[in-house]
Amino acid sequence: MAKAVRVGSKTLGRLQSRLPYLILVTDEHRLANPLAAASEMPAGTAVLFRHYRQVGRADLAAALAIICRQRNLKLWIAGDVKLARSVGAHGVHFPEHMIRLGRPPVPSGMILTASVHSLAALRRAEAIGVDAVLISPIFPSPSHPDRPAIGAKNFRRWVRQSGVPAYGLGGIGPSNGGQLAGSGGAGIAAITSLSGKHL
Repeated sequence: MAKAVRVGSKTLGRLQSRLPYLILVTDEHRLANPLAAASEMPAGTAVLFRHYRQVGRADLAAALAIICRQRNLKLWIAGDVKLARSVGAHGVHFPEHMIRLGRPPVPSGMILTASVHSLAALRRAEAIGVDAVLISPIFPSPSHPDRPAIGAKNFRRWVRQSGVPAYGLGGIGPSNGGQLAGSGGAGIAAITSLSGKHL
């Protein structure tokens, strides 16, 4: 899977070395053990830790941070700048509904990413100065059963219109990842496809 999902890269300037091409997104329901999955990720890729409702979330994030340091992985924490800072994360990520509140107080040097599900949300994310966006769902996904898939063609169009690097997320796997090749996206993000079985 890791070799099949390189979708191309925009000119990222100083961000290029800080943005991975592949992001493992954790989920308390579909990826119960993010530690095992992170342990299988290739060096230089990233883990986006969500597990929003996980009991002992801070402890799990700290354990994940250790693995990321050992394996040379980037770690982004979703929705919690304080937690990101406490575990020494490389970045913080916000879901679409949180970027409506404006730019969070992200420490200098920390990457800020956001999920977007529409072009309007993409513009809001750009306006608050995010470093990259995760566009979803590209294909039908259990994570967003109520949202129509954007599709590979529209993903390409959104990437061209985006003023920041853009990742594809949602329903991406070995069978369809090739459809994003040459899209100009910064890379892809996935949950179950990066659970260790397809790397």
